[in-house]
Amino acid sequence: MSHPSLPAAHDRGRSAPTPPDSATWDHPEPLAVASAPVPEYGSGSLADLLPTLAAGMGVPGTTAAIPELTAADRNCVFLVDGLGWEQIKDHADEAPYLHALLGSSRGGTGRPLTAGYPATTATSLASVGTGLPPGAHGLPGYTVRNPDTGALMNQLRWQPWTSPKSWQPYPTIFQLADAAGVHAAQVSSPTFQNTPLTRVALSGGTFFGRLTGEERMDLAAEQLAAGDRSLVYTYYAELDGAGHRHGVASDTWRGQLMYVDRLVQRLAEQLPPRSALYVTADHGMIDVPFDEEHRIDFDADWELRAGVALLGGEGRARHVYAVRGAESDVLTCWREVLGEQFWVASRDEAITAGWFGPTIDQRVYDRLGDVIVAARDDVLVIASEREPKESAMVGNHGSMTPAEQLVPLLEVRS
Repeated sequence: MSHPSLPAAHDRGRSAPTPPDSATWDHPEPLAVASAPVPEYGSGSLADLLPTLAAGMGVPGTTAAIPELTAADRNCVFLVDGLGWEQIKDHADEAPYLHALLGSSRGGTGRPLTAGYPATTATSLASVGTGLPPGAHGLPGYTVRNPDTGALMNQLRWQPWTSPKSWQPYPTIFQLADAAGVHAAQVSSPTFQNTPLTRVALSGGTFFGRLTGEERMDLAAEQLAAGDRSLVYTYYAELDGAGHRHGVASDTWRGQLMYVDRLVQRLAEQLPPRSALYVTADHGMIDVPFDEEHRIDFDADWELRAGVALLGGEGRARHVYAVRGAESDVLTCWREVLGEQFWVASRDEAITAGWFGPTIDQRVYDRLGDVIVAARDDVLVIASEREPKESAMVGNHGSMTPAEQLVPLLEVRS
């Protein structure tokens, strides 16, 4: 969703190209590309949440895109990293408070949002904070090619360094709210206060660093009460870490979910008058078995490596950058090798299908892979030599399946 104060999307970027004639393709995969469940940009995605809340507080330059949300004077968004809608549904015993909010009990209502593609932390946090889809804010993956240098950039760790302002030039919703006289605050780990990702995605107002979840919940409630109109964001990361290391079927992950459930209830019970709490996430997660059928190793597969200059993204959401002139051959090869387990699209096919949003900014176009690969089964394209840590993770995310794409929008009001 573009901020009205910015140039229109079709003026500042490039619209989707005309879809190719599928009859000219030798492989039936284009039909599968068209069948991918595209995120609900503009009506039910993470990028639509903060603009809707800010519009309800009268912030200029924002538009309500989720009409069923009733305006409140004080709004708090609690984002739990890795807390998928499907995972809450499947773990009522570990998360009784959250599970109850899936329905209409306890004064709350619940519905899923789509994270956006890819369903990964850097991309989703930028969508949340800017109110824009990935094709506009320009963080379209875990690692993507920087067209200015030709090297991969890790957008979560911001390595190698690049100018945050040039990489993501649009204002955040917090900045717009702060300029409109709304009390804006972020309550998170002190580690994140000065990171480039925070700067481009979540800055505006005042950042408060607190170490424990309980401290964050208590301070978030205080910050809500600090203004007649307030917009507060708070964040918890450890559930995601437990999923990556141990999997969403593990006792460790379940223990973290129980703790998150208590944190949500703690914050909900402290809401000041005229407040709304929204619990959401950046992505869900799935466990992928450790065998060659489910973990396809790019570093050990000569066919997949042929003609590839750089491998970006992550196991379930790959950006594949071809050697100049080899783009068509790489696309054909990846379709043939990966078969029915992945959606495999060219860059323009993915744009046409709307994977990254309704339009793509010109500066973002060349950050996308020549070939875009999204998992639809419980599979990964790992890179055991160049990405040893990522390749060893149990829990993974990034693609468009419900388990990783659907995130909660759970509401409690005072």
